[in-house]
Amino acid sequence: MQYIAIALAPGIAICLFIFYKDVYNREPRFNLLISFLLGCMAILPAIIFEQAFEYAVVAFSEEFSKFLGLRLYSYSRKSFDEPLDGIVYSVMVGMGFATLENLMYVLKFAEMGRGMEVGISRMFLSVPAHGTFAVIMGYFIGKAKFNPGRRFLLMTAGILGAIFFHGTFDFFLFINKYSFAGKDLSEVLLAGGAIASFIVSLVLSRKLIRQHQQLSRQMFNPENKITNA
Repeated sequence: MQYIAIALAPGIAICLFIFYKDVYNREPRFNLLISFLLGCMAILPAIIFEQAFEYAVVAFSEEFSKFLGLRLYSYSRKSFDEPLDGIVYSVMVGMGFATLENLMYVLKFAEMGRGMEVGISRMFLSVPAHGTFAVIMGYFIGKAKFNPGRRFLLMTAGILGAIFFHGTFDFFLFINKYSFAGKDLSEVLLAGGAIASFIVSLVLSRKLIRQHQQLSRQMFNPENKITNA
């Protein structure tokens, strides 16, 4: 039970975090739940694609699978009525994916006696990293929704942006192992490269959230409407 709890906790925490960031025009909880569940389901085509290509395209398969869940359901909701909603729904889909993936990893390593170790390490790195990839994608999807003339370009930018940061992060995780000063080179690169990649995407994500929050405040804050009346 403790392994399940530690696997579910980070994804749920990030969902709550982004939910409360949507201050002025929150999304229906039912739509958010469906988006989360679609993210869980998105892991199936990602696994099939990864197995077919021997993990050569992990970032592409995972991010494109998340995009399908976002595009086919969340994007078409009437409640998707501001750019910030792109980030909110994208994070819900992304956390559905990351939470199920995290649960699978933790339970797998629990059989080897390493479930808690893996759960804690992924709590502070892998799951939040998925959250930042979702923010980057959602930022552009939110802009695309309200800019029909540039919709394709903006959606493409969102997918490619998420793939780029995901791919950079994964590069340091999946790189072949070499000897380096008595240590495993992959561990050295993981400690430096993957964390650096995560920090960059985290800083960028915070900036993108603030930009859409400001727009949301302009659109839905009653105080602004009274001031402009």
